[in-house]
Amino acid sequence: MSRKILIISVVGGILVTLLTGLVEVTPPRLLGAQWYGYPLPWLYRLVVAPEYFPWKADPSNLITNIIFWAVIVGIVSLVVKKVKK
Repeated sequence: MSRKILIISVVGGILVTLLTGLVEVTPPRLLGAQWYGYPLPWLYRLVVAPEYFPWKADPSNLITNIIFWAVIVGIVSLVVKKVKK
């Protein structure tokens, strides 16, 4: 794999992961919190006690999502590169 595709994969994985932080994936009957991130929720907003800092991030889910999306972006980049040739 070329260095350019590797950089595109990592940067794309980070960007897509951060954008999925805008997608709410709260389970239907969960009360008191909102979950954000896809495929694994990595950002949580506590609704019950908003006087404290209501946002919490899960670093393991965040890193897992970055790796997941980096692989997807890498595969798409390789396919696009092959199709262009």
